[in-house]
Amino acid sequence: MPAARESLLDAAFAALALRPWAAVRMVDVALAAGVSRQTLYNEFGSKEGLARALVRREADAYLTGVDRALAAHGDARDRLTAVAGWTVSAARDNVLVRAVLTGFWSERLPAPTLAAVPSSSAVPAQRRADGPLPSPGDLVDAVRDRAVAVFSGPGAVRADAGELSRCCELAMRLALSCVAAPPPGEDGVADLVRGALHRHLRGQGQTPSAGAGS
Repeated sequence: MPAARESLLDAAFAALALRPWAAVRMVDVALAAGVSRQTLYNEFGSKEGLARALVRREADAYLTGVDRALAAHGDARDRLTAVAGWTVSAARDNVLVRAVLTGFWSERLPAPTLAAVPSSSAVPAQRRADGPLPSPGDLVDAVRDRAVAVFSGPGAVRADAGELSRCCELAMRLALSCVAAPPPGEDGVADLVRGALHRHLRGQGQTPSAGAGS
């Protein structure tokens, strides 16, 4: 029941904004989503399963935003700057994304173990949620690998893969530092990333269509 599952995750996320996770009741989540409590347990198995699914969904949504930033027009430096900006804004606006990116789980949040847990669920999405959840290092690696794949793909300007990898990781770690200690001004993270990557990536990772009109 994909629609019911999403409604339940939405309800759980909304409840988390109002009270600590320990005080969120499964019956209230089901009621807010307009489904039975049995449907909730069929989908997630337990409150721990619901927490894992919620964290997995928010981490996936963050990576989807990374993919959008990497698909934007511009060269590698422009797009890594967009990834850094998205990282900071996503962490600012979503407490679970912030926790996944930083590894800091406050007492208000669910804190599922990152290791895989035994799963007997018949729901494919829940079996995935019961698998390993990403650590901050895993997300840095995932963003780096996505960026290198995009910048080294068909039609991209020839670039040194090692240099691209280092610059991708640098951009991500600068973004994470801005999550922990936000720089002044709206363009603070962009200025930091552009400055750090100055001369390194100009024109690299750019496709002919991305560079058109620049």
